[in-house]
Amino acid sequence: MTIIAVFNQKGGVGKTTTALNLAAALIKTGRVTYGLDLDPQAHLSSIAGIVARSGDDTMLSLFQRNRPLRELVQESNSQIKIIPSHSELSKVDALFGKGFNVVNRLSASLKSEEIGKKDTPLIIDCCPMIGVLSLNALFACDGVIIPISADHLSTKGAIQLEKSLTALEPVLKRRIRRRYLLTRYDGRRRMAWDVLRLVEDRFGQEVCKTRISENVSLAESPALNMTVFEHSPASRGAQDYDDLLAELLADGFIE
Repeated sequence: MTIIAVFNQKGGVGKTTTALNLAAALIKTGRVTYGLDLDPQAHLSSIAGIVARSGDDTMLSLFQRNRPLRELVQESNSQIKIIPSHSELSKVDALFGKGFNVVNRLSASLKSEEIGKKDTPLIIDCCPMIGVLSLNALFACDGVIIPISADHLSTKGAIQLEKSLTALEPVLKRRIRRRYLLTRYDGRRRMAWDVLRLVEDRFGQEVCKTRISENVSLAESPALNMTVFEHSPASRGAQDYDDLLAELLADGFIE
């Protein structure tokens, strides 16, 4: 398993932070790692320091003219190989509809170009809604990490996503493995413990044991166009993402 989508049907839950820093943690282990930005807000691209000259140098060109993904790759300062996004990706649903050939385009491209093999993992940062872009990620991925910030609204987003994933199973003809990840977690707050109990009751063994703590270094690093490992390698945030990767490797969620 090497293609992981990071997705929740609610924004502000730590999707991009998790996609970026999980990819950076994989880089530390010596793996060539790709980060694919499927959010028109292009936060993953911008934090990685990637500025596309035009939409044609981003994921948009995969949908417009089936441009090979390898032609789009740009290497960030953190050595993550970024396939960037563009604001015009927001028009993909209106331009191309939701036919099978469109929602399966990313999967077909990854397979034909052999990106996302065992020794070259790929992390997809998804937009926070069900549409052509997120469906492409779900059709292509081996597993989904669902970040849930320690509040009740993001939990509702995760529950809605779980229903969406279940509804997709007859189409995909498989069950996508998932891991639910608590982010912005502060054990001093009663609400954080309430959300943890709710999530564990609902999702059971698919809840990650690792929790991403509320951390100043994690909050600061995007503004500096850095991963947390570049900004503050000794921080609690860096340790949390190292621990998350170790957990996902140990249980086989990531090969």
